[in-house]
Amino acid sequence: MNMTLLSAGSQEKPVVLPEAHNDFLWAFIGSPWGLLTCWLILINVIAFFAFGLDKWKAKRKEKKESVRRIPEKNLLLLAAAGGSVGALLGMKVFHHKTLHKKFRFGIPLILALQVTISFGLWLYFHTI
Repeated sequence: MNMTLLSAGSQEKPVVLPEAHNDFLWAFIGSPWGLLTCWLILINVIAFFAFGLDKWKAKRKEKKESVRRIPEKNLLLLAAAGGSVGALLGMKVFHHKTLHKKFRFGIPLILALQVTISFGLWLYFHTI
């Protein structure tokens, strides 16, 4: 740490000045794009594992064990909140909800809408 004495009137107080470190990661996370990136990674991981957990619970329920499944509306809400890629991967990897039309067509539609809206916003703000 770099200690520098700065004179403040008649008294001198030690002031700690930060050294030049590479704080790119913290600066990136603190930016709006960094927060958006962190959110999308987090929500996609959660959506992916939610599909896996629901598949595991579905298998246990077949054996007549009392298990509470994840409601379909919650799985769709995770996809709509930005986790559509994780939800789609979860469907493919765990072979879960692939026969339900609501998921088979809904999740890719949500993803297409999210990409279209993102591209539209990018185009709008870069042409102004």
